[in-house]
Amino acid sequence: MESRLTELEIRYSHLERLVDELNRVVFEQGKTIDLLRLELLRLRSLLEESGEAIKDEKPPHY
Repeated sequence: MESRLTELEIRYSHLERLVDELNRVVFEQGKTIDLLRLELLRLRSLLEESGEAIKDEKPPHY
């Protein structure tokens, strides 16, 4: 019985570490997404200021 409890504690420790690591990855990806959104807004603003029309066309291979 004690060995089963020890095994469960070990598994829990590994899962806890994995959850922490995944949480860090998700947090970093969220920061990256926020930066990319800001960059996209900046580029759209620059394009609109240049007076060129923004085309939302499908690429020729569709």
